[in-house]
Amino acid sequence: MTVKNGKRWNHNIHYHPRILRAVPDGAQRALDVGCGEGMLARGLRQAVPHVTGIDLDAPSIGQAREHPGDVDYILGDFLSHPFTPASFDVVTSVATLHHMDAAAGLARMRELLRPGGVLAIVGLARSAMPNDLPRDLAGVVVGAFHRAMKGHWEHPSPTVWPPPVTYPQMRALAAEILPGSQYRRHLLWRYSITWRRPQD
Repeated sequence: MTVKNGKRWNHNIHYHPRILRAVPDGAQRALDVGCGEGMLARGLRQAVPHVTGIDLDAPSIGQAREHPGDVDYILGDFLSHPFTPASFDVVTSVATLHHMDAAAGLARMRELLRPGGVLAIVGLARSAMPNDLPRDLAGVVVGAFHRAMKGHWEHPSPTVWPPPVTYPQMRALAAEILPGSQYRRHLLWRYSITWRRPQD
């Protein structure tokens, strides 16, 4: 585990700025699903007055609570925790959906957003060979460059590999559950989904 210039880097952190740019103006309440040790939640708190992070992993939540900052961390299951529906202006998730049933996760995130609220996801999916081989090889080269320049911080949260859902399957789920969402495939073995809940 190496950290250069005092900054952490890994494939998930690389895409945190994409999540933070999606936060809508005037957002008051944010939920970070699968918050781990809280790095993204703390970033959200710079823009949103009330931030909640939830994760099933007790050691990760314990680490999150050790950091200074006004974030509410919950040890629990996002799918069953009694959040009030339509109570968040922004819901975020990084590398979490492949730990649960993806369709159920997307539907639950949709349910928790207020009308006009934004859902911003970065996730992992499974490559399909041989079609994805050129992209994956390019990702190896680019990832190695970033590691050499920035080091690599290994997060403390549990991992699931390989992801159960493929990239085309995730694109189809997003289109079905979040009509009008923006899906994008990224080089470093990630996809992103951004969606604004329509005003009722």
